[in-house]
Amino acid sequence: MQEFVIELSSYSKGLDSDFIIIPQNGEELSFNDLSPDDGTNQAYLDAIDGIGVEEIHYSGSQQIQTERIDNLTLLKTVKTILVSDFVSDNSDTTDAQNKSISKGFIPFVREATNYDYQEIPSLILNENTNNITSLSQAQNYLYFIGGQSKYTTKQSFLSALAATNYDVILIDIFFGEDALSKSEISQLKTKQNGGSRLIISYINVGAAEKYRYYWKDKWKLHRPLWLKKEYDGYEDEIWVKFWKKDWKNIIYGNDDSYIKKIIDSGFDGAYLDNVEAYYFLYFD
Repeated sequence: MQEFVIELSSYSKGLDSDFIIIPQNGEELSFNDLSPDDGTNQAYLDAIDGIGVEEIHYSGSQQIQTERIDNLTLLKTVKTILVSDFVSDNSDTTDAQNKSISKGFIPFVREATNYDYQEIPSLILNENTNNITSLSQAQNYLYFIGGQSKYTTKQSFLSALAATNYDVILIDIFFGEDALSKSEISQLKTKQNGGSRLIISYINVGAAEKYRYYWKDKWKLHRPLWLKKEYDGYEDEIWVKFWKKDWKNIIYGNDDSYIKKIIDSGFDGAYLDNVEAYYFLYFD
């Protein structure tokens, strides 16, 4: 997966040198042999601009939480760390924010009704009028990949986002079956208060999604062979052999690829979900 991300980044930045790459989870990929004891993998770190992680303070065992936080603490000096925590009790929201801020991470807290990233929180942490031109300048972000389902029209969706002051907005490139256009994305690049901001597109690089444009009706588990393993809890997704050429061609490297669509739509970067696919294919 390290090689996959490096190749994807090289292709993307070859088209747009400022294009931002943020893998989600799999922070251990930042180290040689997946271990902080073996030092950082500089080629991988050079390929990415930040690291997104989910649920590091309220999920999993205390040991796993501690290990993840320790690894991220090592990496925060060189990369921006975006943390999305879920709290089942809204009274924990402030605590979740403070836990990340105290460690130098940027928090986005999903409260009990926002498990699927479908809500825009009413309060923005560290709201500012700054012009945000790089990820390192960001003080807050909105993770809103499920938000399209709450709007009946594309313009109402775009207007809701345009009316916010988030430094970074993370959304899906698609509204329904239609990819957002460059002119539509340009509507979002200025905060309501006048400052510029970054618009990042979600992309699943470790699992194929049956509702995406690339999916063929005849496909199913093991057909093609690179459709490797059922994704527990997500019936419309299948873990892929991400190193296979056919999957790489879907994601990056050519004019018909997913990443090229994101770049053509005017996004500032891509948020790579399921980079930890290597773990679920080999160790789970």
